[in-house]
Amino acid sequence: MRFLLAVMAVDGSADATPDEITEINAFNERLNANGQALLAIGLAGPRDAYVVDNRRDAGLITDGPAVAAEEYMAGIWLIEATDITEALELATAASRACNRRIEIRAVL
Repeated sequence: MRFLLAVMAVDGSADATPDEITEINAFNERLNANGQALLAIGLAGPRDAYVVDNRRDAGLITDGPAVAAEEYMAGIWLIEATDITEALELATAASRACNRRIEIRAVL
C-alpha cells in the first residue's frame, strides 16, 4: 500500500535546522534501504503559491494558497508500507526526524 506523509509547518518553521536535516537524511536513508521510499520533496511556502481555476474556461489565476491557514504542507514523503500499522510507525519516525506534525493519508 502507498501512503502520503505530509509534513505540516507553521509560518517561519518550515526551514529545517542542521540537526533536523541530519535526522531527515537518516530517515530517508532508512526508507531507501528498506525499499519504502517512492518520493521525498520539500515545498515552497504558501506565499509562493498560485491557484489556477479554469473550470468552464474561467482562466482565473490568483496569488496565494487555495486555503488560508496558519498551518500548511511544507513537504511530503510518498512511501510504500505493508499496511496502516507500518505506515503509522513510519509517520511517527518521520515526525521525530523532521520535528513537525505529520498528516498521513492512504493513496487511492
